[in-house]
Amino acid sequence: MKEEPIILGIESSCDETAAAVIRGRTLLSDEIVSSAEEQALYGGVVPELASRAHAVAVDAVVLRALARAGVKKEELDAVAVTYGAGLLGALLVGLSFAKGFAYGLGVPLIGVDHIRGHLAAAYLEDTTLRPPFVSLLASGGHTAVLYAESETKFEVLGGTLDDAAGEAFDKVARVLGLPYPGGPRVEALAREGDPVVPMPKMLKGVGGYDFSYSGLKTYIVNYVHTMEQRGAPWSRADVAASFQCAALDILAEKAVEGALEKHVPVVTAGGGVVANGYLREKLQMGCEKAGLKLVLPEKKHCTDNAAMIAAEGLVQYRAGNFSPLSLNAEASIPLR
Repeated sequence: MKEEPIILGIESSCDETAAAVIRGRTLLSDEIVSSAEEQALYGGVVPELASRAHAVAVDAVVLRALARAGVKKEELDAVAVTYGAGLLGALLVGLSFAKGFAYGLGVPLIGVDHIRGHLAAAYLEDTTLRPPFVSLLASGGHTAVLYAESETKFEVLGGTLDDAAGEAFDKVARVLGLPYPGGPRVEALAREGDPVVPMPKMLKGVGGYDFSYSGLKTYIVNYVHTMEQRGAPWSRADVAASFQCAALDILAEKAVEGALEKHVPVVTAGGGVVANGYLREKLQMGCEKAGLKLVLPEKKHCTDNAAMIAAEGLVQYRAGNFSPLSLNAEASIPLR
């Protein structure tokens, strides 16, 4: 087993078809094709359209990633691919391609949990990063504070009891009349407003690391409807800014608290919501105040990408965790 293996990563869990190549923790190429613009016409991701887009793009994206990396396919030591969680049809496209590619080359197949991929993105940002550390996971499907004991084992300190942060952003975006994708739209609108609309605290008076977005989302729905029914003036930008503060301040606070409680010097973060500039600033400020080191993936490696899948592939490669060719796609994987 090589210390610095060359690994191809493939990601197709939603509406991005992506491929990346790494040598050890060094990223050699990172390619992506997105069907987001087409999906936006329907107000969200249409699974059948996403699957067809992956089928059209996957071969070209992989070949482009290899070419940009200056790597021949025969030089690959393993193929890592997302097998879950995500849209089942979309996952099957990438997984089927990866199986055939790995089998044809006679190299190991590594099935990657998409969520673990988000957490592994930090390893590409800081090649010296080693556990233990506390990681904030904030994506469209999961939101949690995790304690990484080792590269392969983590403890869930707590998380959302209902909606994930990304889900809440998308739902609030629809209430505010913003197009898909909602997260970046809410962030952009929030920059034009001020956080002056009172928002409910999430699980006020409850300790630990659990939080809830359902009440916050419902409050905004009711606030907007009430103001419209009364014909009262209100600011979409102020609502967006107020929601953003309420939704994200708690994440930064809990991540820092977790690191201090576990007596670790490093906080990392991963997931699409971590591309939010306000959250990144709050994490930076909180870590600086607490004397902690913060490792954040660059924004493009927070949203779905293949570089993070290759990075987690390296973790599993070094642990000897290879997958059989009978590996199946899974639409849902518990946080473990």
